[in-house]
Amino acid sequence: MKIKCLIIDDEPIACRGIQEYVSQIDFLELVGVFENAMQAYDILNEGDVKLIFLDIEMPLLSGIEFLKSLKNPPYTIFTTAYPNHALEGFELGVIDYLVKPIAFPRFLKAINKVKDQLSGKPESREVVEDEKGYFFIKENGKFVRIGYEEVLFAEALQNYVAIHLNGKKLISYITLSILEKQLPASMFLKVHKSYIVSLQKIKAIEGNMVLIESSKIPVSRNIKDLLMKKVLENKLLKR
Repeated sequence: MKIKCLIIDDEPIACRGIQEYVSQIDFLELVGVFENAMQAYDILNEGDVKLIFLDIEMPLLSGIEFLKSLKNPPYTIFTTAYPNHALEGFELGVIDYLVKPIAFPRFLKAINKVKDQLSGKPESREVVEDEKGYFFIKENGKFVRIGYEEVLFAEALQNYVAIHLNGKKLISYITLSILEKQLPASMFLKVHKSYIVSLQKIKAIEGNMVLIESSKIPVSRNIKDLLMKKVLENKLLKR
């Protein structure tokens, strides 16, 4: 299967470099190169493009503004000289963030992520399994650091996620699936389409509900067995 892709970048040298990389990968098919994002709308509306290589700093419309304007954006890889936009890329759900000059092995790693997702292969979790780890979210215009051990559970609210901590709640413009990719699988579990819970914070399991502090959280039937295994394995005292 060929993955049709676009390059949107106003730097000629960068465009030529990405074109050369694309030509080396047999499952990629380049269908357009544009120096500004406005030129790409028509071909994207046809619906055949599955991947765009998108620069951030461009005239008229930045890559971030362009991506936000798309109703159903294809997989996106940011290609930029500015590493300070990485968190915004995370919030927008981009597949990867490549800082120029881009080395071919790093480019290939990003492309393989797209290939794996299109083929239905589960994405590898590259988060360090460290309960002293942390992540950042953007809330009210500022970046807030959250330690894994602080999180009780996370709740999807349409286009936002509410992250419940001890005594407070933070709301950020991200999706639950993006947050799930950031959290260590050994510490957290998505128990319902709208909830991720900290396994260490579960006080009780009753039927298809878990109790965390004073909150009762639903558990999907197809997740119940996995939850019980993760929580109770080698921990349940028996007579």
